[in-house]
Amino acid sequence: QIPKGSCVLLTPKGAPCCGPGGMSGFIDCHCHLAAQDFQTDIDEVIEESKKTGILALVAVAEHAGEFERLIELSNKYPGFVLPCLGVHPVQGNPPQEQRSATLEDLQNALPLIEKYKDCLLAIGEVGLDFTPRIASTEVQKNEQKKVFIEQIEIAKQFDLPLNVHSRSAGRPTINLLKEQGAQKVLLHAFDGKPSVAMEGVKAGFYFSIPPSIIRSEQQKLVKQLPLEFICLETDSPALGPVKQVRNEPKNISVSCQYIAQIKGLSVENVMEVTTQNAFKLFPKLQKFIRI
Repeated sequence: QIPKGSCVLLTPKGAPCCGPGGMSGFIDCHCHLAAQDFQTDIDEVIEESKKTGILALVAVAEHAGEFERLIELSNKYPGFVLPCLGVHPVQGNPPQEQRSATLEDLQNALPLIEKYKDCLLAIGEVGLDFTPRIASTEVQKNEQKKVFIEQIEIAKQFDLPLNVHSRSAGRPTINLLKEQGAQKVLLHAFDGKPSVAMEGVKAGFYFSIPPSIIRSEQQKLVKQLPLEFICLETDSPALGPVKQVRNEPKNISVSCQYIAQIKGLSVENVMEVTTQNAFKLFPKLQKFIRI
């Protein structure tokens, strides 16, 4: 029995070992396991993902209300569900209306981020979202930036990477990360121009590709991004291969196959390189999943 308020970091004895020298599976670098969509069958979803060759699930939070649930899941599946805590730029869960994040949202989250800092793989999901229905004014955009900057500082303070959202804000997000001196960065489901993404690559940032790429306008992005800066994600339960159908981590192979097809490489090659990239991006990954 794990005491409430603590966390388990290592894989249970006897679990398969993997690492940069001997990888044979996928890392889902961005998924939402605390989402309402998984409330009734999360255990089945996680077990199914193991069967499809996933080595670890990097589970992100959107608001403080999800933090304890993610830590619970990481304790239940030590070395497999690896938590990231952070305040997403879009706040408000149904039946509440979605709105732009505020400094108050961050203040509410800080005590739990501090409490669980040693359990965390990264800070996330954080970033900017300048979709007009979310942030239509400069005041809202500026407050999002303040929330993001504070979380970049937290990541530096705890020496953790950042798992970043940048919808309708690709250039401002990359510029802000560079200005703030962010080092280990994953830009998930990037919807900006490939030319803007390449500015991120020059800064050493990684980009994760979800299964929705097969029906997305971002296929040019995959062509231009060097494989050495690509990771895999599902963003489950969103961004699945079929619109309006719940996505699951097991669909990670769809992303891998598509990238292989676009780049004229084998699926095995893409799996190996993207997993190596995940280990470079998340330094604690090897410690967390090694015996």
